[in-house]
Amino acid sequence: MSGIVTLYVTVSDTEQARSLARTLIDERLAACANILPGGRSIYRWNGDVVEEGECYVLFKTRATLADAAVARLSELHEYDVPCIAVWPWSGGDPRYMAWVRKNTRDPNDQG
Repeated sequence: MSGIVTLYVTVSDTEQARSLARTLIDERLAACANILPGGRSIYRWNGDVVEEGECYVLFKTRATLADAAVARLSELHEYDVPCIAVWPWSGGDPRYMAWVRKNTRDPNDQG
């Protein structure tokens, strides 16, 4: 495994996406966030089928930071039950993976 993961997150709009992205990047829990507006989700909620517009966010981070990033996203997210999934990378461009490591905090670093 590469030691890098993508966090897939759904949010209601680009403002929520930008807010979450800025926070995780500022806190060095993620190196990058790709915001993909214009999504459409159909799901069951409280017994009803709901269809709404959503925005998708892809965060890139170290696997060792995934739990902390998921916890932070859960804390900040506006949904009662947010969709936050962790997708491990089996590989990728070594230069990009090094960049992700460089731009996220070392989970062993206390500073």
